Amino acid sequence: MTAKPNTDHHPIFSMTGFAASESRFPAGLLLIELRAVNHRYLELNVKIEDSLRQFEPQVRELLQRRLGRGKVECRLSLKSDTITSTLALNPAMVTQIAQTLKDLQQHFPQAQPVNLVDIFKLPGVLQTEAVDGDALAQSVQSGLVHAIDELIAARQREGEKLKQVLLDRLQGVREQISIVKPLLPQLIQQYQDKLTAKLREALQAEDDRVRQEMVLYAQRIDVDEELARLNSHITEMDRILAAGGAVGKKLDFLMQEMNREANTLGSKSVAIETTRVSMQLKVLIEQMREQIQNIE
Repeated sequence: MTAKPNTDHHPIFSMTGFAASESRFPAGLLLIELRAVNHRYLELNVKIEDSLRQFEPQVRELLQRRLGRGKVECRLSLKSDTITSTLALNPAMVTQIAQTLKDLQQHFPQAQPVNLVDIFKLPGVLQTEAVDGDALAQSVQSGLVHAIDELIAARQREGEKLKQVLLDRLQGVREQISIVKPLLPQLIQQYQDKLTAKLREALQAEDDRVRQEMVLYAQRIDVDEELARLNSHITEMDRILAAGGAVGKKLDFLMQEMNREANTLGSKSVAIETTRVSMQLKVLIEQMREQIQNIE
């Protein structure tokens, strides 16, 4: 039985994106923000306020499981709900502070009275209703999943835009190749005729010697192989973009190979037409390379 070819296609993702999520629970509002930019690998920068610090391992594990390459910043914070939460004095803490102030007053009788507002700001003086740990854990889980889903969707939309830019530039490369390829035989022949005349005049060489030199020179300036390799790279790039997935590193390697062929085409150039095509190819390849830096 013949194996069926793999026709699975996957979206292309940018490494740049932003997403935010809000989850309400009895004690307030949980705010989650995700920002991502391009990077060689996955780098997480998790910023969580102290009241949520216990969830950091859970947050990191979920981010690592769902995201590929990119430098990702994750912020988690709690915003207290003053409507639903009630404030109360912590009697034990207030008693302790009062006794301490009384003792200090004996040592520093000339000191100014303490401002009650300053006392309220001391840690532990005011206590709020205890936060339901299970409800908060569920809010963190669901809120983070939602934010990651939004980030992935944003990166996919941006990835599709990048893919279209690459396809447009790739078409430009095809057009440049179609310009230069038909001209090559004529350009080479014209250059050979000029060089033959100069050699005969300078060296007064025999026709066989001149013919041998022309054959060797024609081999050195023949760029058919470079154009063939460029076409091969174009075909491979089409295949990679169609398959999708994590293709950034593959495409970056292809850009290096295509740039090498464009440089060789320029170094072998014998006419302004091929020089111009070589320069335009390098511009298109550099534009593609810049876009590829943002692809996962």
